Amino acid sequence: MNKRCGLIAGAVFGAVVAFLGGILIPLGNLVIEGTVEKEAVIENGTTAFENWVATGGVVYRQFWFFDVKNPTEVIEQGAKPIVVEKGPYTYRTRYLPKENITFYPNYTASFSLPLGAIFEPSMSVGPEEDKVTSLNIAVAGAYSLVPQAFHSALEAMIRLSKSSLFQNRTVKEMLWGYTDPMLKSFLGLFAPYNGTYDGPYNVFTGKDDISKVGIIDRWDDKENLTFWDDVYCNMINGTDASSFPPFVDKKKPLYFFSSDICRSVSAGFEESKDLKGIEVYRFTLQPNTLAAPSVNPDNKCFCKDPKTTKNCTIAGVLDISTCQEGRPIFISLPHFLHGSADLSEAIEGVNPNPEHHVTYLDVEPTTGFTLRFAKRIQVNMMYGPSNVITVLKKVKDYTIFPVVWMNETAELDDATADMFKTELISRIDLLEMIQKVLLGVGVGIFALCLISFCVLQRKHNQVKIV
Repeated sequence: MNKRCGLIAGAVFGAVVAFLGGILIPLGNLVIEGTVEKEAVIENGTTAFENWVATGGVVYRQFWFFDVKNPTEVIEQGAKPIVVEKGPYTYRTRYLPKENITFYPNYTASFSLPLGAIFEPSMSVGPEEDKVTSLNIAVAGAYSLVPQAFHSALEAMIRLSKSSLFQNRTVKEMLWGYTDPMLKSFLGLFAPYNGTYDGPYNVFTGKDDISKVGIIDRWDDKENLTFWDDVYCNMINGTDASSFPPFVDKKKPLYFFSSDICRSVSAGFEESKDLKGIEVYRFTLQPNTLAAPSVNPDNKCFCKDPKTTKNCTIAGVLDISTCQEGRPIFISLPHFLHGSADLSEAIEGVNPNPEHHVTYLDVEPTTGFTLRFAKRIQVNMMYGPSNVITVLKKVKDYTIFPVVWMNETAELDDATADMFKTELISRIDLLEMIQKVLLGVGVGIFALCLISFCVLQRKHNQVKIV
């Protein structure tokens, strides 16, 4: 009798322990969600706020130029340009904290992002004074901006200034600016940069709704862009990609806006990866992001010039001239990755490689923080044939020419990774372990006591029969 009572009591105890383990699962999840939601809000004192004001990891921009090896043959014989990649030339950027941070009653916050770049010689193939032979951005720009009826005047300007289709400039001049002899103005691919600002941005803090944290409400004081003459293409979607709302669902794309390309894009889940002991979801820019409208109809409103894009059939490039004061700048992935064959076939030396040229974000799924990223963009300019401009007379067709591609990248450092694991991952792991132990032990005790009770009861019944 005492044995049976003990086994019944043990089974009850096991059931209670198992119940506690089971109930800890939803209860623990609620605790985790509550903690994450509290710390993910953009307000003074939270973990998110500290990382939001100033980037935790070091951000670098690396540049690779397309050095032209046969400029004379291109101009005089109409030969295909031959290019060799030259780089990287590395700069530290995003080292300045956000400025003019202001909070509003509607649960949004505004800020401006100061821009700056510091050259890193130890991470570069040479000094900023290295020279590259590249497209003359003044000639290419003027070709598109000056109406064809005035190309004779442009020809006179090119001759007078002794300019050509290509030029030999230092890395520093190409990136940050030089005084052009033809236009008598200061030109550069990224000039002006140091001392300028991106924004202002206005984003949701998540205080009232954590699913909106970090999502952009306004950019440059506007709710929508004005570059594309279309409601869809002018939408500002998602965050700035530095973080996303917590509890990321790998089945759903992540949306973000990039002022570098003047539009919003999305990234899709590719795989889970380990980053310094932390599980992250890798999201990559999808091939259809820059697909031709015939493949992705949503891109039709991004096609601005049917003549130079062959009736919008060219994939892999985005004409951003409307947000670059009319300059014929086309954005693509490096080496025209996922682009039409026409693009890479027009330039010898272009070799797209997904491993090196894709854009990706490694996002920690519980918090939504981007812990590592690589934003890879190529800057191209367009030039075409002309019966008037001497340096373009041998050009056979419109050419989207690669000038430089950049890789902006960062990942959390070891100290931040350790803090992240201590403050979040280890607590979640501990809670999950307690849940599993209680559930496992409880079920084990319950099952063992129940089986023992049944065996004891059967023996008891057999004795009674005898």
